[in-house]
Amino acid sequence: MCSFFMPCGSNSFSDIIASTSSLLGISVLVLAVFLVYKKHKCLLPWQRSTTAPRLHSLLRSQLKSYTYSEVRKMTKSFTHTLGKGGYGTVYKGSLSDGSTIAVKILEDSNNDGEDFINEVSSIGRTSHINVVTLLGLCQHGSKRALIYEYMPNGSLDKFTVGGNDTMQQEKFLISWEKLYDILVGVAQGLDYLHHWCNHRVVYLDIKPQNILLDQDFCPKISDFGLAKLCKPKESKISIGCARGTIGYMAPEVFWGHRGAVTTKSDVYSYGMLILHMVGERENINASTESGSKYFPEWLYDNLNQFCGVPSGGIDGSNSTSEVAHKLVIIGFWCIQSAPMDRPSMSEVIDMFDRSLTELQLPPRISCCGNYNESFG
Repeated sequence: MCSFFMPCGSNSFSDIIASTSSLLGISVLVLAVFLVYKKHKCLLPWQRSTTAPRLHSLLRSQLKSYTYSEVRKMTKSFTHTLGKGGYGTVYKGSLSDGSTIAVKILEDSNNDGEDFINEVSSIGRTSHINVVTLLGLCQHGSKRALIYEYMPNGSLDKFTVGGNDTMQQEKFLISWEKLYDILVGVAQGLDYLHHWCNHRVVYLDIKPQNILLDQDFCPKISDFGLAKLCKPKESKISIGCARGTIGYMAPEVFWGHRGAVTTKSDVYSYGMLILHMVGERENINASTESGSKYFPEWLYDNLNQFCGVPSGGIDGSNSTSEVAHKLVIIGFWCIQSAPMDRPSMSEVIDMFDRSLTELQLPPRISCCGNYNESFG
């Protein structure tokens, strides 16, 4: 007989309880899955990435973390701009102890904060006189900031013909000897990144704008937004697209099929840096001096005219033409088209230690598919 408590065709009361419990269990499971999904979806990209444990360890062990309000206070609401690039704006600021700092505010981007991850993981544990020191960081929602030591003489590009107009007279303060010392320091910084720091770093963006100068004109490599880390036993890296600046990118970085991207790609960019600075030091405009010809080709064909005939090794008593001649030869070796034909940065440093007469002129280079236009 049917009743209110036991409808016709119904199972037993215990079956109803079991069915209800089953539905409740499923609901709890769905709710748990939703909460887990929501939690991980709300995590910042760098917190979800495989680098998270390493970054968290880095934050705890070495780098000080600042709030965005603290960053705003130390820069006096971002009143003094030092420079602006593709990845953010740099402001002058000061810490509570009065020391001057440079604060880089990273622009919002669509790369899930990859530039922030690259910069922190690449430079967070480095310690070298020719690599800028990262003092702290700020991560507040989409706002990201990096706090660096302050470089009073700005970047190397301010001492070129195409530099900041207010610095046009100052560029002449860099003598051939000073430029030589700066380029040696950059080589030492790259060699450290390639072989001697805790992890191998392929920098991928060597150019005058990323070389900062302290009060003594000691160069420091900065801006690691494009850098890539190599595992200790690996020498090649994978990149999804061209990374760097036209005019300084190695052929294998620009084209992708010209060879693997390695530390030799940085060597190429460094060689272009040398040739650029040498040309700027003599105020040579490629568009007027060499026409439409690729500047390194023009320089190779006019080397003796440009530098003069060398008469011996470089030391403090030799002519500046010999300094230029030595720099150009090293630059030519660095920009060989095939990575295997380029020296390592350790070998570049060894070349600096040799006399001019010990250096041979490498084979003539040619414009690599016209992708590297002349400097102008």
